[in-house]
Amino acid sequence: MESLFTRYNGITSIVGDIVTLNIDSHDAMAIPPRNRDLAIIEQNGQTFSLAQITKLADNEVSLQVFAGTKGLSNHASVRFLGETMQAIYSENILGRIFGGSGLAIDNGPSLSHEPRVAINGPTVNPSARVLASKMIRTNVPMIDVFNCLVESQKIPIFSVAGEPYNKFLSRIGIQADADVVVFGGLGLIYDDYHNFRKSFEDAGVLSRTVMYVNLASDPVVERLMVPDLCLAVAEKMAVEEGKRVLVLLTDMTAYADAMKEIGIAMEHIPSNRGYMGDLYSQLAKRYEKACDFKGAGSVTILSVTTMPGNDVTHPVPDNTGYITEGQFYLHNGEIDPFGSLSRLKQHVIGKQTREDHGQIMNTMIRYYSEGVEAEQKQAMAFDLSEFDRKLLKFSQLFRRRFMKLDVSLPLEEALDACWVLLAECFDKDEVVIKQQLKNQYWVQAHG
Repeated sequence: MESLFTRYNGITSIVGDIVTLNIDSHDAMAIPPRNRDLAIIEQNGQTFSLAQITKLADNEVSLQVFAGTKGLSNHASVRFLGETMQAIYSENILGRIFGGSGLAIDNGPSLSHEPRVAINGPTVNPSARVLASKMIRTNVPMIDVFNCLVESQKIPIFSVAGEPYNKFLSRIGIQADADVVVFGGLGLIYDDYHNFRKSFEDAGVLSRTVMYVNLASDPVVERLMVPDLCLAVAEKMAVEEGKRVLVLLTDMTAYADAMKEIGIAMEHIPSNRGYMGDLYSQLAKRYEKACDFKGAGSVTILSVTTMPGNDVTHPVPDNTGYITEGQFYLHNGEIDPFGSLSRLKQHVIGKQTREDHGQIMNTMIRYYSEGVEAEQKQAMAFDLSEFDRKLLKFSQLFRRRFMKLDVSLPLEEALDACWVLLAECFDKDEVVIKQQLKNQYWVQAHG
């Protein structure tokens, strides 16, 4: 068996975290290296670091060293393992926290002998997919009422630095009615990691959660592994156990930046603003893992994508917008109803939800939009009509009761709260909604 793991010497260069090695292609006893395979780098008879093959050219192999190359000598040896990165997979991973190398980092019991599943597999054949038709409730009114999260949907939260997007994401992980939550942290500062972990523990949902965390101080190459580890485990749970799995990823811009950093180290030619030309395909390969499997469970992906300089044309949010099915736009500590969109909400509104859902959603947004216009008229010292003043009151209450991120209401209570707000601000005859719905729910609003 030892012959299968032949040690290669002959490191020719060390640039950044990239090691280049010459191998003897005529060694029939050795496992031939393949792209993305893992290797172990050894120095002075001890394991130095895990590495991954990133480039093959004739007898030359380039490897990304997980732990960095500081202290590494050209006299170190390399053993190719003949396998790609794998994720530990069993019922014992629930409640556990793993690093970007796939190993547990929570000081819990060893999982080294548990079964494993290969990561970075192909996406599901479209013929094996089911059309999205089930809602994932989050108890966030701006999502549940106005832009429903649907099973098998892939949707980002667009935000800027300084917004509480991580706090918001942890709240969704706690409140969402998914069977399992798989969390992936990419380049997190320790405080954010601690807050996610503590939030899940305090809410009592860690037992249904699996966490994969790459800290800002961890190797950059592990940052690229985290989404693949999350999605491999989520897919396995959905297909084999029939689970409704919600995958939370933050922040995909950090993922793209890691791709750029490694690409530059590999001397790849950058494309738009320094990012590699395959940015779109690399993002799509991960997002397309979202799926409702025929006869099984589902994988839903909710990610954070930060926009440097609040620039939605930045390559990462720009490419993401073409791949995903809408977005939630986080602005000034609120979910902006004008920038947010769920392209799959029509599959569940009025079908899985109450009959008044569609009408109340459209009416509330219309009056809020008119209220914002009334605010602009007021700011420019135009005369306001009586109805304008009603719109002003409505828009202010709407922000306070629905748009704030700390508002938590089940869908039915949120719909009732919409009727209450309409009744507070307008006369019944002024509200343009089907008379049948007004007769049924307006009374409840006053009752």
